[in-house]
Order: sequence, then C-alpha cells, then structure tokens
Amino acid sequence: MPFYHKLGAIPPKRHTVFKSKLGAHHYEQLFGTIGFDGMSSLLYHKHRPTQVKEILETIDLSPEIAIEKNLKAYRFKGFELPAQKDYLQSRTPVLVNNDVHISLAAPKESQTEYFYKNTDADELLFVHKGSGMLKTFMGNLKFAYGDYLVIPRGMIYQIEFDSDDNRLFIVESFHPIYTPKRYRNHFGQLLEHSPYCERDIRKPESLETHDQKGDFLMKIKKQGVLHQYVYATHPFDVVGWDGYNYPYAFSIHDFEPITGRIHQPPPVHQTFETSAFVVCSFCPRLYDYHPDSIPAPYNHSNIDSDEVLYYVDGDFMSRNDIDAGHISLHPAGIPHGPHPGAMERSIGQVKTDELAVMVDTFKPLKVTKAALGLDDGKYWKSWIE
Repeated sequence: MPFYHKLGAIPPKRHTVFKSKLGAHHYEQLFGTIGFDGMSSLLYHKHRPTQVKEILETIDLSPEIAIEKNLKAYRFKGFELPAQKDYLQSRTPVLVNNDVHISLAAPKESQTEYFYKNTDADELLFVHKGSGMLKTFMGNLKFAYGDYLVIPRGMIYQIEFDSDDNRLFIVESFHPIYTPKRYRNHFGQLLEHSPYCERDIRKPESLETHDQKGDFLMKIKKQGVLHQYVYATHPFDVVGWDGYNYPYAFSIHDFEPITGRIHQPPPVHQTFETSAFVVCSFCPRLYDYHPDSIPAPYNHSNIDSDEVLYYVDGDFMSRNDIDAGHISLHPAGIPHGPHPGAMERSIGQVKTDELAVMVDTFKPLKVTKAALGLDDGKYWKSWIE
C-alpha cells in the first residue's frame, strides 16, 4: 500500500547501530519487493531472523484440475464446502490459472501451533463469516464480517478466530495487489473521486514483541509446495519498523458506490488491481435516476476476461436463485447478462442491497475437482426462458 507507516522503536537513520536499553544489538531486515525497487519496509528484530534449526517434510499444494479449457458457465455453492479444523487445510482452490488462485476456506480453529507465510503470492482474504485477529510480525489487525485483508507475499502471520463458524473467500495473486492507479495522483494519494480513501484503510497496530528461543514451526509456501521449517527464535520479535510494505484491512462496507443517471459499468466498482486481474465490490447503492433507466446490467460479452462473482449477502437483482456463498463463473467467449425477468423486475426500482465481490481475470481460469463438487449442474442453461 503506497503510503508510509511505522510502529515501535526505530533508529533515526537507516543501516546504523541500534541497541536495546540493555545494550543488545537489534538486527535490521529489509522486507522488500521487486528487488530493491518496489515498496519495502525496514524491520528491527531482537534476534537474527535467519536461524533455521530443522527442515521437515514438504507437502504438494498443487490444485487438482478437472477442466483445463473451459467455456461453460458454472454456479458453485460455496457454503457446501465442509468446514475443517486447520486454517491451511481448509483452504480449497476452486478456480485457478498462472496468475491467480481463487479459493474458499471454512476453518474452525485458530492458527496457533505454527506460523505461515506465502512467498509465492500476495493474499487477499475476504471475511464472509467470522471475526478475530490477524497477527503478524508487523503488528495486529482486527477483522470482522465484510473485511478485506491484504497480506503481502512473505508476510509471517497467524490468524485467531473468535468462534468456529468462519467463511473466507481467498484470492492468491502472483502479481502485486495495488489500489487502482486511476484513483491515485502521482504522489500515490487517493484522489477525491476515489470510492474510498486512506481514512478507510486500517493499518497494523498493537505490535507484539516476543523475546523467545526454542522451536518455532514455520510453514512456507514456495512454488506451490508447503515447506516446514523449525526456527530457533519467535518470528514475532520485531521491536519496530517503518516503510510502505505491510498488511492492511479495508471493509467492503466502507466502499462508496459511484452511481449515475444510467447504468454504470463494472469498473466503477473496482477496489483492487493487478496486472492480471481486477477485484470489484458490489455494494448497497441507489439505482440510476434517468426516468427511463434500466438498473439491471445489459447483456455483455466477455471477450477478454473470465468473470467470477462471489455473492455475499442481499438480493443480487440480475440473478435468479442466488444465495450467500454462491460463486458464478462466466467464461470469456460467450455473452451473459440478466436472468429472464431480472431486467423487467429492475425497472422502476430505486435501490439495491446486494453485496458481492467480483474477480475479472485477463486469462482463462481452470476448474478444479473441488469446485465440481460444489457445482449445481444446471447454471449454464439458466438463461432459457
């Protein structure tokens, strides 16, 4: 996220001696991106963050692909995914390509027995059900229903849930996740026409500094494989940090919809961007106010992108028989639009209470075996009158 933040104690100059009150050295670490050219932060540890004691077994996390080349529209019933105790084991890829993995998760227990970092991808966690605390070596973030959690690649974290009823929609991006460029000026500040601003973005707080030696299990995702390392010191031993590269939270409820006299296209809902896909938020809003407007979206062809819609809550007016947790896939190459009767129902309506997350990818998505287990089997022909 391109604005400066700091927590804890840091020295007045970079790359200089920094000691504790008792005279012990702190150890500096650059947490950077794109070599030394991208966003970065400087962290100061009580112990060297490089002390590996043991390397354990590896686990292949490659998703099982059912359909490599797909042109069929699907509806997956996400809440039918069984809950699992462990956070990582519950993460289930449903739609994937070389740019992004889209997954569902229903973890029942907090992740307290190990630490995790994804060195392959930035992670975007959307919290559909549940609340708790995202704990990282750069500070903690409270989360609740409707929050997006943006976790940069390489971030060491744990998740603590307040209950055993949790549902997450997860986007793993192999390209950096940014706020849309058109919302920012050349300094990086979010502009007046942006649907959210820096005040809406929650940065890490409550930096926890642990001064512990022992055996600390770290699970690290690299090239689709989960590696398991045992470190000699507690990963959350940071006394302070500053910079631009850190996790943050943004609530979908703080997204301010852009409306107009006639129907506005999907880019007005854009919330995040990468070079390979975009993420949009469909939120409660007033409908178009031209006297002859048709609030329902017009039929459109996906020439360049696969469209994924994750339905969160409310009445999604362009669809029939859609419920919370459903995922629709409209692949590039065929037109789609409102279900029969949806356009007519929308005329004269003044507002919508829909809440949904959309991911539009610029390359085709593959369908996993796990996704087919959630398929309703009939969505592709639901436009027949």
